[in-house]
Amino acid sequence: MNHARHAQQPSPIVNRLVVIGLGLIGGSFAKGLREAGLCREVVGFDLDARSRELAVELGVVDRCAATLAEACHGADVIQLATPILALERLLGELAKLELGDAVITDVGSAKGNVVRCARKVFGNMPSRFVPGHPIAGSELSGVTAANSTLFRRHKVILTPLDNTDPQALMLVSKLWSALGADVEHMEVTHHDEVLAATSHLPHLLAFGLVDSLAKRHENLEIFRYAAGGFRDFTRIAGSDPVMWHDIFLANREAVLHTLDDFRADLDALRVAVDEGDGHKLLGVFTRAKAAREHFSKILARRAYVDVMHSNDLVFLANPGGSLTGHLRVPGDKSISHRSIMLGSLAEGVTEVEGFLEGEDALATIQAFRDMGVVIEGPHQGRVTVHGVGLHGLKTPPGPIYLGNSGTSMRLLSGLLAAQPFDTTLTGDASLSKRPMNRVAKPLREMGAVIETAPEGRPPLTIRGGQRLSGMHYEMPMASAQVKSCLLLAGLYAADQTSVTEPAPTRDHTERMLRGFGYPVTVKGSTAVVEPGHKLRGTHIEVPADISSAAFFMVAASIAQGSEIVLEHVGVNPTRTGVIDILKLMGGDISLENPREVGGEPVADIRVCGAQLKGIDIPEDLVPLAIDEFPVLFVAAACAEGRTTLRGAEELRVKESDRIQVMADGLQTLGVKAEPTPDGIVIEGGAIGSGEVWAHGDHRIAMSFSVAALRANGPIKIHDCANVATSFPNFLSLAQRAGMQVHSEGDS
Repeated sequence: MNHARHAQQPSPIVNRLVVIGLGLIGGSFAKGLREAGLCREVVGFDLDARSRELAVELGVVDRCAATLAEACHGADVIQLATPILALERLLGELAKLELGDAVITDVGSAKGNVVRCARKVFGNMPSRFVPGHPIAGSELSGVTAANSTLFRRHKVILTPLDNTDPQALMLVSKLWSALGADVEHMEVTHHDEVLAATSHLPHLLAFGLVDSLAKRHENLEIFRYAAGGFRDFTRIAGSDPVMWHDIFLANREAVLHTLDDFRADLDALRVAVDEGDGHKLLGVFTRAKAAREHFSKILARRAYVDVMHSNDLVFLANPGGSLTGHLRVPGDKSISHRSIMLGSLAEGVTEVEGFLEGEDALATIQAFRDMGVVIEGPHQGRVTVHGVGLHGLKTPPGPIYLGNSGTSMRLLSGLLAAQPFDTTLTGDASLSKRPMNRVAKPLREMGAVIETAPEGRPPLTIRGGQRLSGMHYEMPMASAQVKSCLLLAGLYAADQTSVTEPAPTRDHTERMLRGFGYPVTVKGSTAVVEPGHKLRGTHIEVPADISSAAFFMVAASIAQGSEIVLEHVGVNPTRTGVIDILKLMGGDISLENPREVGGEPVADIRVCGAQLKGIDIPEDLVPLAIDEFPVLFVAAACAEGRTTLRGAEELRVKESDRIQVMADGLQTLGVKAEPTPDGIVIEGGAIGSGEVWAHGDHRIAMSFSVAALRANGPIKIHDCANVATSFPNFLSLAQRAGMQVHSEGDS
């Protein structure tokens, strides 16, 4: 058994590792690599004799040397883990030694100072010196705190220079990776600027605040009654004063630059408090709260941040069951997007109820916060937008990240084309593959300057300061996003802008513009806007999204004995294609309690189980149901006979190629599904069990969840994280209605 365990040990990649400075960081580095068996010998050196003794006793190193020269003799890798201001003297001593081809690296948090010191003592930067900085630590210190797992799931930043030996860089990266660290590379100056803002400034503020309060005569009361927030913020003031003294002196230029920026913002806050400017304070507080949550998602790789490459979220859908009861699905995504956009450009306050708190719509909120709009919420579907007017947007601090939201990117392209500032629009891996020339080309005809990645893909860079001219545009294909983009650009054009569509598409933009008091003329298939008017803040009640309701319409239709009522669903005639198609297939669907809310028609939809039959889907209904086709394909698979779809090539450039992805999944489940360039042919029949892939597409994931109702066994659906973009509570509503679907790991 011992021999077997020994055989599984990895082969050493370093003969002799030398760690100089046996504190928490150096000791943890040495101990971790020693335990991993990646070094034939780990040698330690520290000026403190007791630390040297403890390092051997605790198994941190194999042995310690009494002198620096003895420690470095025959070294392959030398890790410098001393306090940062001690590095200059240490490097000076190393420069006098014969180090051969040893790779040198360090752990200092200010890389510019390390590089300057190395150049000074060596004459130039040694090619086998790899500057590094582990972003890890503990409230404990010293060699007794050495922890072989300290760096696991923490970042280590390496800052190679132009002359850095690639083999040396690779070796240092491999050592840190072996300790479980996430290794990244960064330019020296950029590293110091980032750390000054994210680590050094917070420590400086914490030290300064505690010192300032401690000097007051009422200091005992201040600390006695301090709440949790004070304790949380000032916790880092308990850090090692000597270490931080060294860091601030070593990185003083970057710290001063960051401190000056913060002081200017702090002065502005003081003025706002002094003048009772609640709007200014609210703007700072809402942006800060949202930014913290936004960047936390980025760091956690959650939802609309690169879900295509996040950990696989798997849905398990079991067969059988029927749907009953009353449900209200989340708010309409299209209307939620537009309420934020037009509310931001309006004068006055806009109150929104029923807002969809999905990732796509949240990305739109974040975009306008980045451009200086004060937005409160969302909280239980309520959002308050403090509009800045058509010309009140401000330059965003950097690229605007829109996650997976094609609607956000295409509509924002139009309203940003005439702003006085440059903007770059980016998205996640899925959005970065989607075509944007369909909006970029007509906007360029209006005078916009837009740069795209190859083949018209994101990111989009929109140059500010352009004068747009009005135009008439005949859309080559029906697209509400293209139409809305050009109408929004038309608000800023020199003269009239009109858009003619080849088939009806959703008209939420036209309706909402009128709701904000901006005149829009619609003549047949042409919508017209003229510049020179204003948007006025208003109240918007977002109806339930018919695209989300569609999953339950199909589910109830195919599950025998079902009867559900979907409440307060938007039934805009440009969106009801799914109802018309299901009725043509024999669906038992009725609209009850029709009414109008905020210019949008709304009704309750009653759906009962029915025997569906295959049909040739009329092409004039295609643009009215473009987002609902994945789940309609499931309806077709459960219908008697053949269903044929044509004229839907748009489905191939959604979050995924929805024609091919659905065809692949249905075929896996034993359904005859033949994709065509612009549609699909599906033969209804039995649905089997199996594993399918949603390819990060929320509608694919939910559609196969519905298919399980009629399957002869469980369906396992991979890549479901993006369901959060449009329907964050899909699983809970589906379970409440009677579907047997849950995420893997949940019962």
